[in-house]
This record gives sequence, C-alpha cells and structure tokens, in this order.
Amino acid sequence: MSAQREVSAWRPRIPGVVEVFHAHFTEYAYPMHVHEAWTLLIVDDGAVRYDLDRHEHGTPHDTVSLLPPHIPHNGAPATPHGFRKRVLYLDGTRLAEDLVGPAVDAPDLRDPVLRRRVGQLHHALTHPGDELEAESRLTLIGERLRAHLQPRLVRTGPRPDPALARSLRELLDERLTGGISLDEAAALVHAHPAHLVRTFSGAYGIAPHQYLMSRRVDRARRLLLAGLPPGEVASATGFYDQSHLTRHFRKLVGVPPGRYARTARK
Repeated sequence: MSAQREVSAWRPRIPGVVEVFHAHFTEYAYPMHVHEAWTLLIVDDGAVRYDLDRHEHGTPHDTVSLLPPHIPHNGAPATPHGFRKRVLYLDGTRLAEDLVGPAVDAPDLRDPVLRRRVGQLHHALTHPGDELEAESRLTLIGERLRAHLQPRLVRTGPRPDPALARSLRELLDERLTGGISLDEAAALVHAHPAHLVRTFSGAYGIAPHQYLMSRRVDRARRLLLAGLPPGEVASATGFYDQSHLTRHFRKLVGVPPGRYARTARK
C-alpha cells in the first residue's frame, strides 16, 4: 500500500478555535513537537500511538484525546492501514492553564457522550452558517472536559430558570435573520454560555440553534409559498446561502425548498 497523506485545514469563525484539521495518514509519523494551543483529537479509523511527557498513550476508536499546550508529543500509526483523524486546536479561552497537569496525567478519555459531541461539532464546523450550533456544542464539550479533569468541581445540573430561557428565546426571535453568537447572547442576558444553553434546552426541549433554524425554516416556507425563489428566500431568512437553506429545510420538512414550492396551489 502506497503512503497517503490527505489533509484539510481551516479556521472557522468560532471564538477560541485556532484551527480545524482533518487528516488521513498511512505511514507518516510525527516527530516530537509542541503546540501553543490545546489539541482535541478523535480518530475515526485506525489508531495512533504517541508519547506525551515520556509516557506512551494510544487512541482507540472510542477515545477522545486532549493534549495540553507546550507539552512535547509525537504520533505514529498504530495499525497497518494508518489512521484518519479530526483535530481541533483550542486557545486558552476555552480551556484554562490549570487543566494542563490533569491532561498530562490522563489525556485519553473514554466517554461515548463526549466522543459523539466532538463528532457533531466537527460536522457543524464544516457548514458555514451553523456557527451558533458549533459554539453551543463547543461550550458543552468544554464543560464536559473540565468535569473529567477536575471532577471535584463538578456541579449539579442547572436549576430551572424560565425567565432566562424566555430572554434568550426573545433575543433569538429578534435576531432571526441576522443571527447572534452564543457569547453575545450570554453577555446580553448576563449568563454563562454553558448555563444558557442548558437552561434553554431544559425549558423548551430544544437547543438554541435548533430553535433558531426551526424559526428560519418556518419563515422560508411562507416566502416560498408566496412565490419567492429559493435563493432570495435563503438571503431573506438568514441562511448562509441556498445550499444552507436546502440542508436545514430538507431536514425539517422532508423535501428541498424548490420541490416544496412547486406543491403550492396557484
């Protein structure tokens, strides 16, 4: 089998995310190196073995690995066919320096919920326009990572706060087309981002980003039935572009916008 090196990298418009990096390597081995940022790693196929702080570690399929900044590490395929990985590099605003020691001691986390959430975050990061979803997922991921590394600081679930949930819902309604970042929303309603997401989801049974997209799709339905073409509808309802509208419209309605519009009775 010939050596393969397939990579893609980008910097999304998400505060705290330095870089997203996806790679497939069959034979390449990383030498010892350091990163300025936190490295949040999942392996989708194969496995990686690596040394961190003079101790050997590995990444079976269900593991989430968190490598702290400025700590030397390497990496090499642990299977004959190499590995396929997805990586997030996060700055210190997402994970504080006091987590470095615990992460060095236990960088590989066996947590199916965390693993699923990291995968969902990567999916959101590949679609421009889904920044609120990505921010919400990253906020909850950071909370879960801190719970692993500092379990003594874990708190009980949020108490019901219908007034806070209602404030965020009203804010999302006001910003239906223009959108709003999670950090901005949290600042406006004076709440921690993770607490805000959990409170809203607990109150309404739906995450803030799901609520926003549902409202946008509802508005898109009305405009399509009024005769506007999908491209104009996407712009008028706050979607990044027509394909962004199509993806969420199909998910919530079952058919793409163009087909939906053609069902309208004249």
